[in-house]
Amino acid sequence: MQGSLEKVEFNIELKEHQEEGNIYKIDVKIPMTCGWIDELNFITEERGNQCVYKLDHINNDKEYAYFSKDIYLHTSGRYNYYFGMKVNDSYKFLKKKNVTGDNNINEDEKWEMSVNFSTPDWSKGKMMYQIFVDRFNRARDEELKPMPRRTIHKNWDEEVVIGPDENGMWCTDFYGGNLKGIEEKLDYIKSLGTTIIYLGPVVMSQSNHRYDASDFEKVDPYAGTNEDLKSLCDKAHEKGMKIILDAVFNHTGNDSKYYNEYGTFDEPGAFQGKESKYYNFYKKYYADGKEYCECWNGVPTMPRCNGNDEGWQNYIYGVNGVLDKWFALGIDGVRLDVPDELYDFFIEGIRKGAKRNKDDAFIIGEVWDSALKPGRTYLSSGKGMDATMNYLFTDSLVRYFKYGDVDRVKGAIYEILHRYPEESRLSLMNSTSTHDISRAINIFGSDKFNRYDQNFLTAGNDREWQKNYKLTKEEYERGKEILKAYTFLLAFYPGILSIFYGDEIGLEGMGNLSNRKPFPKGVKDEELLEFFRSIGKIRKEEEFLEKANLEIVDINDKMFMFEREKDNEKAIITVNRTDNEQKLILPSGYDNPDKIYNLNNSNEKELAPHGGLVLKKVRR
Repeated sequence: MQGSLEKVEFNIELKEHQEEGNIYKIDVKIPMTCGWIDELNFITEERGNQCVYKLDHINNDKEYAYFSKDIYLHTSGRYNYYFGMKVNDSYKFLKKKNVTGDNNINEDEKWEMSVNFSTPDWSKGKMMYQIFVDRFNRARDEELKPMPRRTIHKNWDEEVVIGPDENGMWCTDFYGGNLKGIEEKLDYIKSLGTTIIYLGPVVMSQSNHRYDASDFEKVDPYAGTNEDLKSLCDKAHEKGMKIILDAVFNHTGNDSKYYNEYGTFDEPGAFQGKESKYYNFYKKYYADGKEYCECWNGVPTMPRCNGNDEGWQNYIYGVNGVLDKWFALGIDGVRLDVPDELYDFFIEGIRKGAKRNKDDAFIIGEVWDSALKPGRTYLSSGKGMDATMNYLFTDSLVRYFKYGDVDRVKGAIYEILHRYPEESRLSLMNSTSTHDISRAINIFGSDKFNRYDQNFLTAGNDREWQKNYKLTKEEYERGKEILKAYTFLLAFYPGILSIFYGDEIGLEGMGNLSNRKPFPKGVKDEELLEFFRSIGKIRKEEEFLEKANLEIVDINDKMFMFEREKDNEKAIITVNRTDNEQKLILPSGYDNPDKIYNLNNSNEKELAPHGGLVLKKVRR
């Protein structure tokens, strides 16, 4: 081509919004110096298939050839697109950047757009604080009333019970952390830069984790009351914070008003037989001529719900259903437990129910690998979840910082960057730890992990080892240094930075039961707490990070370098994962930075061990 493709101008404008898709007007003008344009195509992938839309030639003037077309794109979240043009009998590509040459194209060279897919602005690039309610703070002094199949700790400092009780039940020991206790700590939570609080389940349940609901319509008495939930939401809103509530709709507890195996409730449950109005709420199977109820993961105390049952659907997300009742108390969104086990249409129903209550309701889901699975549309349709907990990235980044696993983190980033909708990427939950994985300080400080274990994050199922494990002073300090480097990187990375309660003060926990210790009454590690507060301050001050583009510059076994850019602001971020100083060679364009952030006194020539450096430029 004689002319430069860089001078081609195009505009894609939403012309008409429809429920199942959008009509877009595409206008392109190409310099006449490029040659005679015989054909111009807009090329995209729609649900795995390449689609070619031939643009209409409108006219020419002395400088440009003009093309235009109205096209209809179905709702499918993310579209990658580029242009193909026949010029002087030669076919060329017009693409985002030229890496492979004029006649080839890869994913990095395509533009992207989201169709009918947007996430709430209040979820993008924010700070989140995740709370395991029974273990965070107890406000009231009155004694907890005994309840069947529950034990109550005598004081807040007792060790967590790991293992079955005398009835063979797990997770039945309660400390009595409650919603009023969280309300008392709102100023502390806000001091971390938090604008989102993610509460674990609070509904009446038979276990301390409350993923086995007894009654979705009532707050568990050990956690408080419905009025306490409303009060917490109101007070959080006054302080500029949102509340997300864990939603567990794949199963209930067997000790519930819906199943009622122990006869706790006066009304017959599904266990009592077909006379119960809840009978069809559960999935059944037949064996040896008998009917049985399916159980989640084979756990007999968690019967699985039947998402195909219209009664169950209406109860959860129909008008005046569970979601309506929760949102009436003031929540702003839900976290979906095990969405892989929910039907796509059920998740879409949850979204409709949430949006019926709040236009900017946020729906995030627990997904441990890629959220874009064959045959599943819960993240790609624009009609399901907004984002995921992003364990795919968490797992790979933790392994990178601990073992230098470059290929794994590159693979995770490539999957997210090239397949996830852009809006979703800005709202993915990037965690220090969560209630289901070992605390990061334990992972980074201990040498007891098998790096190749699929269950690396959860530390396996050896409960005795998990229960008794405590870091030595040296291990703690090492874990802390790596945790700070890991968190420093997340501070500038796209998505939500989520702190699992206690990570900010060095609370330990090996495995997904020991990690749920009570939050200490006194601050454990003041220096670490101040570090986390400084991270929250950075996130608040650097608003451009909420929606800035991400460009990976380099990831090797020594350092991770990436760039964020939006409008006239850009930053280069580099973090050292090793115990040694690393020489730093920065890309051009960052001389005389407007702002510098550093970790461990790193500078523009050298990164300290587990250090980091951020240079920010503002174009004027």
